[in-house]
Amino acid sequence: MNIERNIDELRERVAKSAAKSGRKPEDIQVVAVCKTVGVDEVIRAYNAGMIDFGENRAQDFLKKYENLADYNLNWHFIGHLQRNKVKYIVDKVKLIHSVDSIRLAKEIDIQARKIGKPVDCLLQLNVSGEEQKYGMDPEMIYEFLEEVSKMEYVRIKGLMTMAPCECPEKELRKIFSRTHEIYVDISKNSMHNINMDYLSMGMSNDFEIAIEEGANMIRVGSSIFN
Repeated sequence: MNIERNIDELRERVAKSAAKSGRKPEDIQVVAVCKTVGVDEVIRAYNAGMIDFGENRAQDFLKKYENLADYNLNWHFIGHLQRNKVKYIVDKVKLIHSVDSIRLAKEIDIQARKIGKPVDCLLQLNVSGEEQKYGMDPEMIYEFLEEVSKMEYVRIKGLMTMAPCECPEKELRKIFSRTHEIYVDISKNSMHNINMDYLSMGMSNDFEIAIEEGANMIRVGSSIFN
């Protein structure tokens, strides 16, 4: 596993994709998804310049968080978040990528209120319409945002989506461009607690297309830890 070389290659690929969309490499934030590796590999990636790391299971996140407490890491929770797990992570993460219901947002608001700290979140959308995918139906977005705008401790900072595996490029671009359109539409509205700072879409197999279609945050695992 040549993590250092992989990160160098990843940076080159990100730079090329950013240029195609008229942006700079530093405009794209890379979240290193470390769900398949241990603490030692995370440290190697950190020493190679990675700062943001993503986990998708609460118990695995908590173990890594404790073991890496001496390192200045930004933690992202990127997986489906059960409401009974919110209290364990809410004070430890920089960004929750996977808010997909009012019920989850309310629980985050409750737990964040207890620690007196607002929590930054992304609204996860299911633009592809896959039944097995988590995420909110795009038709429900504004109803959701209206409810969240009334909350004191939940801050929506953007959108996240996932494309189907082994999806043709034409379909990928359709999903990503549609998500970007929604992102831009929401940006035009002024709502309390709602800011479109991040558009998180694209993983190891499709991040270049996602960047070309407007993503400014990507979640990459195997391209680094492989």
